[in-house]
Amino acid sequence: MSGTETAQKGAIGATEADIRKAEAVNELLVRPIGVLPQRPGDPVRPFAIGLFDEIRGLLKPGAGVTVLRRAVSAFVHGKRYYMASAQPGAMRHDIDGNPVEPLSDEDRSVAQRRLISLKSAKGEKQKPAPAPVPAPPPPPALSKAELIRASLLSRRRETTSAPR
Repeated sequence: MSGTETAQKGAIGATEADIRKAEAVNELLVRPIGVLPQRPGDPVRPFAIGLFDEIRGLLKPGAGVTVLRRAVSAFVHGKRYYMASAQPGAMRHDIDGNPVEPLSDEDRSVAQRRLISLKSAKGEKQKPAPAPVPAPPPPPALSKAELIRASLLSRRRETTSAPR
């Protein structure tokens, strides 16, 4: 992967899809969290390690932890999140969106590999499937009478072509 694909200059802006995922998380909470983008173009910020525990503490009564986990997972396993995490000098952010620590080189490398796998999976999905090779048509079914006639004709040819 070239440096321009994972190491863009500046923040990675959120798309409409990222905003929908962020809204799905915020709808499960008693208050919106600042680490999530609010509108398209807002920066996508990598989460601080252990942030899910803080987010879980804001869960609305009656909302399921599993639903919250899935909503957060959908956001953090997205292409733009991986792009933001793969940036040189990328920082992890607390629940309010404040930077707290840089991502380790290992975490940035993992994000780059996941971007590559997403890209290759997307490429496989977009490639049209090769057209199936049609099987040769089966030979026409011969009736019993036609089989007998063909057998007799071949015998007749053998006897007429044989030297006398």
